[in-house]
Amino acid sequence: MTEVTPQDIERCAGLIRPHIRRTPVVVLAGDEFGLAAKSLTLKLELLQHAGVFKTRGAFANLLARDVPKAGVVAASGGNHGAATAYAAMRLGKPARIYVPTVSSPAKVQRIRDYGADLVIEGDLYADALAASEVWAQQSGAMPVPAFDQHETIMGQGTLGLELEQQAPDIDTVLVAVGGGGLIAGVAAWYGGRVKVIGVEPTAAPTLTRALAAGHPVDAETGGLAADSLAPRRVGERVYPIAAKYVHSTVLVSDDAIAEAQQTLWRGLRIVAEPGGAAAFSALLSGAYKPDANERVAVVISGGNTTAVDFGR
Repeated sequence: MTEVTPQDIERCAGLIRPHIRRTPVVVLAGDEFGLAAKSLTLKLELLQHAGVFKTRGAFANLLARDVPKAGVVAASGGNHGAATAYAAMRLGKPARIYVPTVSSPAKVQRIRDYGADLVIEGDLYADALAASEVWAQQSGAMPVPAFDQHETIMGQGTLGLELEQQAPDIDTVLVAVGGGGLIAGVAAWYGGRVKVIGVEPTAAPTLTRALAAGHPVDAETGGLAADSLAPRRVGERVYPIAAKYVHSTVLVSDDAIAEAQQTLWRGLRIVAEPGGAAAFSALLSGAYKPDANERVAVVISGGNTTAVDFGR
């Protein structure tokens, strides 16, 4: 299995640069949120095209691989589908996206807005994935995996490259984990030079279970962030990178994630979806306790939610 290297990620960054946003960071004092950390750097990836980090991996797939005339197909809890639909729209490629019934209305609407052929299939991501695989075989469309693909991991790794350029002195970065594409990419970029901590919902502990077992295993697939952080298991390509470079994982409750969403809105007017706020919730809830001199970065990974109603 080919390892994803920092050199791969650098090349990928050059390839996708014209098509993605360099998302900003905001640097805060830890005590603004009652935290012991010396500083807190939020990487605002919710400002990425399609509202999510997955746009990086989507463009990496469509630009680095040969897309057939039949176009692309993807299965998604919502965000990867929106990202793939956006990339296909910008590059003029046909796209069919399969999502389960748990996908949020905001994400389903994004996919429709980008002109993809949308199919709602089954109750879980695994159901949508199975249907997408059948379509790929029938149509000849190129599958764009949500996390377990070399190009996907390279694309997500460009977030780590950007973060290091923007915040070169961090000690630790907290990253939410679903299938593991983002944390694998970020961990591959840093290569152990900073502490990479995976944050997972208690209701969907995919990487935690895999690290305990020594290989990917099935885990529960529920919770508040189930439309973005609840595949059945982490990827086969993801796991060896995580096992090598991820320092540890912590688990957060649905209540902690919801509180993090509220805190980000109240304190910073940041509208994060549950999966996007999960990494921040690890700090607020005490699941991850930084040292007094620790400089911590947190990836706010997505903002596809209808949580704020400006009509009221």
